[in-house]
Amino acid sequence: MKKYECTLCGYVYDPEVGDPDGGIAAGTAFEDIPEDWVCPLCGATKADFKPVD
Repeated sequence: MKKYECTLCGYVYDPEVGDPDGGIAAGTAFEDIPEDWVCPLCGATKADFKPVD
């Protein structure tokens, strides 16, 4: 699964880890995260993330 980086603060969402504090279980693809999820570091929206190569 692809990782995604916040373009505002540099936080990288790793689907293998998820975001346990944000209620996102490990193994959750970025595409499957609810649209109202925000970056745990800066509060940016999903639209502010880009795929990491």
